[in-house]
Amino acid sequence: MSLDSTLNPLNAISPLDGRYHSKVDALRPLFSEFGLIKARVKIEIEWLIHLSRQSDLPEIAEFSDQTIEALRAIVDQFEIEDARKIKKIESTTNHDVKAVEYYVKEQAERLDIPNSNLEFVHFACTSEDINNLSYALLLAAGQSEILKPKLARLVNVLRSMAREHQAQAMLSRTHGQPASPTTLGKELANFVSRLDDAGGTLFGVAIRGKMNGAVGNYNAHYAAYPEAPWESISQSFTEGLGLANQAYSTQIEPHDTIAEFCHALSRINTIVLDLDRDLWGYVSLGYFRQKTVAGEVGSSTMPHKVNPIDFENSEGNLGLANAILGHLADKLPVSRWQRDLSDSTALRNLGVGIGHSLIAWDSTLKGLDKLAANKKLIETDLNNNWAVLAEAIQTVMRRYGVPEPYEQLKALTRGQDNITRSMLHAFIVELDIPEQAKHSLLALTPANYTGHAGQAARDV
Repeated sequence: MSLDSTLNPLNAISPLDGRYHSKVDALRPLFSEFGLIKARVKIEIEWLIHLSRQSDLPEIAEFSDQTIEALRAIVDQFEIEDARKIKKIESTTNHDVKAVEYYVKEQAERLDIPNSNLEFVHFACTSEDINNLSYALLLAAGQSEILKPKLARLVNVLRSMAREHQAQAMLSRTHGQPASPTTLGKELANFVSRLDDAGGTLFGVAIRGKMNGAVGNYNAHYAAYPEAPWESISQSFTEGLGLANQAYSTQIEPHDTIAEFCHALSRINTIVLDLDRDLWGYVSLGYFRQKTVAGEVGSSTMPHKVNPIDFENSEGNLGLANAILGHLADKLPVSRWQRDLSDSTALRNLGVGIGHSLIAWDSTLKGLDKLAANKKLIETDLNNNWAVLAEAIQTVMRRYGVPEPYEQLKALTRGQDNITRSMLHAFIVELDIPEQAKHSLLALTPANYTGHAGQAARDV
């Protein structure tokens, strides 16, 4: 069997470029090979501009504003065809960063930049100086431009649902068994709070970068310009890119903040996974109906089925995302002595871990949009479980010193299938407690025994 080798969604090996290609389009400008090459070009050009501004380096003339604008236009106007030119150079050099250096020199030469200045392209750099800063820029952009607004959308949808259902009493299920009531809104509010906290951690990760040469000691820098303040020059360059400066490194930036990023994103995914499974369960119980979509099929053989496939799709992608992110977090901070190349191939999968995360979040959002609370069934379930008031009764009995309150309610309710309102009321009437306390207990129902739940859902 022959298959067209031109990449398209039908012959792609990865589902990110196949079935789900349209769902990760926002990631392509950043985490594709094109995105990495473009970022490398940017770093090379910005380093050249930065060096031209250093008074301690008299051999490189400071560029005019017009020249700087023209140099930066190389990046701003960088297209696929330019990336192809670099790949062609790489076919000769067999070194991807060296190919970028040669390309930048060619482009700068066309701007009539003096030859003496051209040799400051890639000055005192190891390829890892260019690579670590490129990945840092891509990751920082993905963090702020893609993940942050997407998570905000998910949290805002959940917050809106929490407030909508703030007063909808619902039977809790601890260990899968009927338990003290809550509200539907409060259960959603729990996830809003958790995702808010986890998002703060993720978006608070300051991605680091380094520009300090072959083994992190500015060896070549000081050999060429012993009097120049290279630590300061490097720090101002890195921070000028919007990154945190990594002062201590070997040849590679140690990737600790990338690991921190991966762990933080993985934690968010775990929370979303918990949400998916809870919602799947509520759909199974019938607490949520799923809105039907014209033309959709739930089962190839059972016409009645409306399956919670969006939450299941999310769950599968979250597992893949966290497997990749977990490996990256474990692998990237470890490098033999001053450098090994094992991080290089691993780093190329950052976008894969982020991509599966985005697909999962979108699937969860799609599933949430289909949900409609089945209030009648929720209320029926509450009314069939008066035994859940045993907690309240025995706690009030404790307040007023009634002997063995827990044991009395255990004898009355534990393992019993038909605890009714009248049975509980008969028990309460005989209690030796103040009349006002009796009246309060007699006024309790499974629907109004929700404590602070409604207020918590409103406040989230």
